[in-house]
Amino acid sequence: MSRKAQGITLLIASGLIVLSFLFRRMEVWYLGDIFMIISAFVAGYHIFTKALKGLRFKIIGIELLVTIAVIGAIIIGEYWEAAAVTFLFMLGSYLEARTLEKTRSSLEKLMEYYPSQATVLKNGEELVIDADDVVEGDIVIVKPGEKIPVDGIILKGNASINQSMITGESIPVFKQEKDDVFSGTINESGYMHIEAIHVGEETTLSKIIELVEEAQESKAKTQMFLEKFAKYYTPLIIVLAILLWIFTKDIRLALTMLVISCPGALVISVPISIVAGIGHGARNGVLIKGGEYMEKLAEIDVVAFDKTGTLTKGTPKVMNVKVFGSVSVEELIKKVACAERASEHPLAKAIVSKAREIGITSFVTPENFEVVLGKGIIATIENETIFVGNRTFISEKLGSLPEHIEKELLIEENLGQTVVIAASDSEVHGLISIADEIREEAYTLVKALKASGVKKVIMITGDNQATATAVGNRLGLDEVYAEKLPSDKVNVVKSFQKNGRKVAMIGDGINDAPALAVADTSIAMGVAGTDVAMETADVILMNDKLSQLAYLFKISRFTMKNLKQNIFFPSLSFYCLF
Repeated sequence: MSRKAQGITLLIASGLIVLSFLFRRMEVWYLGDIFMIISAFVAGYHIFTKALKGLRFKIIGIELLVTIAVIGAIIIGEYWEAAAVTFLFMLGSYLEARTLEKTRSSLEKLMEYYPSQATVLKNGEELVIDADDVVEGDIVIVKPGEKIPVDGIILKGNASINQSMITGESIPVFKQEKDDVFSGTINESGYMHIEAIHVGEETTLSKIIELVEEAQESKAKTQMFLEKFAKYYTPLIIVLAILLWIFTKDIRLALTMLVISCPGALVISVPISIVAGIGHGARNGVLIKGGEYMEKLAEIDVVAFDKTGTLTKGTPKVMNVKVFGSVSVEELIKKVACAERASEHPLAKAIVSKAREIGITSFVTPENFEVVLGKGIIATIENETIFVGNRTFISEKLGSLPEHIEKELLIEENLGQTVVIAASDSEVHGLISIADEIREEAYTLVKALKASGVKKVIMITGDNQATATAVGNRLGLDEVYAEKLPSDKVNVVKSFQKNGRKVAMIGDGINDAPALAVADTSIAMGVAGTDVAMETADVILMNDKLSQLAYLFKISRFTMKNLKQNIFFPSLSFYCLF
């Protein structure tokens, strides 16, 4: 049954139940009973047919449990019980179908990142063709602002490429001849000739989509706790009811046993526990998409984090400034900010933001401005030429750097920070260290998670090893996996699962989607997260507070404890009666 059909069925059943109560209130009892019975059959028809189909294949599931209970309830005159059980069961199926529909929409959003066209060089001419028509070995031309349509190697040219959707790196990466590039990433500046190595379904982006699809199909087949319980519970209750009838010759007593044993303890109490847990989470800014995820959260013993945008804020920020000679920190920042204002590079934006933060409001427009792709910029400000860039660029302009500056550079780089060097024609004026700022609540995260029952906290990131190690050390993480592509992240998660661990993955980007999909439980950042990550995930942190994670695991464990008590104690009471 489609989600739309389930929705219509729920509306009709709801209306019939309301009418039944109205007639009961008017003391027209027989009409009240009739509408309640009709509601039970409207909501239960799909359940009944599924139970019969299951019996043909010797499958005893929750549908058979509900069907027997409904029939028994009607025979002994408990019409409200029959209607309530079928309505609640149909409501659960509807919510599950809605979740699966959102899963499919996440795949559609991923497809939006796939380039539709490619420019290829054939016989000296540039031809625009469908991206799917590119074959291995073709020379693909990618201009500034365009998406790269293939996985390949740069044959000619260079560019600054935003590949955050693949690796999660917050800063564009400079690529030159012989470097690898990935489908779906964006050429922010530069011009390239790329030899196509992987095309169509073999590209990294296509594999991301495939991994998400496969993992979510597998997740859709996971049995609910109630279904696993019913597999053993239903036959036992049926056998006991038959034995009771044989020994007492009282069919009504046997049917009463079926009714009170099945739906009251299971079908009603379980949703109440789950809804209470989900509602409590929602009031605290945590959106849990369904009951099955509540169960899985309670079993988690390994928590894996992405770095950029998850443990960090996802925006580069000036972390430290070191000056040499007579120039002050304010003067250095002002000079570099004036030079960088014309640049769209994230590092440039971080420096300009720092200038405004320390009170600099007026900026001199450079008389000359030149971007040296992948290295830095040259600007002339008030008749002074300023060079701003990386170690290679400044060394080309001034020769080898003094030993004390190299030492300071190494210190900053070992902290996982990107260092921008500012210099004039004759000397280095200072170093500006930039990094993706760690979220404040991340510093107490590991301790809080382990207090909530988590055994191991790890990080899996596409960022470079030095940066990842520095962040991991500062946060006290148990393990750090760096320079991982989306498929590598999936492999890390699966390696823990093969060892019997239950893994929760927390991420925010498209590059996290496959790992989110394959994890036992996936959690997305709601404010900073992409639509794909949020729709792939089972849980969303609506206000991006990592401190909510410890609460999330605690509430899930408490909810599952309460759920099992709701099943155990009514069942125990029943056996005490008989």
